[in-house]
Amino acid sequence: MFTISIDPIIFNIGHFALRWYGIILMIAMGIGIWLTAREAERKGFKKDDIYDAALWIIVGGLIGARLFHVLDHWPHEYAVNPIRALYIWEGGLAIWGALIGGLIAGALIAWRRGWRFPKLLDAAAPGLVLAQAIGRIACVITGDAMGKPTNGPFGFAYTNPNVMVPQLGVYYTPMPVYELVINLGIFAVLWGLRKRSWPDGRLFLVYLTLYSLERFFLAFTSSYRIIAFGLTQSQIVAVFGFAIGMALLAWMPHKVSARLRKA
Repeated sequence: MFTISIDPIIFNIGHFALRWYGIILMIAMGIGIWLTAREAERKGFKKDDIYDAALWIIVGGLIGARLFHVLDHWPHEYAVNPIRALYIWEGGLAIWGALIGGLIAGALIAWRRGWRFPKLLDAAAPGLVLAQAIGRIACVITGDAMGKPTNGPFGFAYTNPNVMVPQLGVYYTPMPVYELVINLGIFAVLWGLRKRSWPDGRLFLVYLTLYSLERFFLAFTSSYRIIAFGLTQSQIVAVFGFAIGMALLAWMPHKVSARLRKA
């Protein structure tokens, strides 16, 4: 069992509060963008173009992340005071929303610039999951996305009133820690596969299927609201993500074979 007494707020200046959550997310995004630009350059993209596009992809990701989080926590956190939905600096971002929002923004940019979107996704996959791993450090510090209360040997309790856990002094299942470790494992897999001569988009589909599996099973330890069929919002999206990933991975070899026969 671990007790965390770190204040999520580094310092205050009037109504402005500098928080560890924002600092760590900026570091995570910076590393993810740098690695994506490096991989994209290896695939024929220009680094400067990737850095330019990254700003809009981040905006799309943040909008999606906040929207998913607010919808999932609306009844007990935001219904009484809806303006708090805009207080993104307090923490509270849903990773599936970030992924979907970023994908939509990235697809629009790729379409406007004439890029092959599947190739861009392959370049982004390793950096994306590494950024997700680093970002979970912010969750550990702030108490965001913690799991159910636990009496087991591995739980995190918080003592600072500025954290996001429902109750201070209670030990919770450290879901962000599990996700951090698994995401690093997925990163290692993707990094080892990234130079294979695969059809464009396949590496990203490997990421999507592995990450969907992770999110589905880890959510059983969470305290997220049940939406339907005994599943949380995260699990429902994960089911669709896994199904789409597996279907496209199965279809892709047939598509490649058909092209080779035509050639």
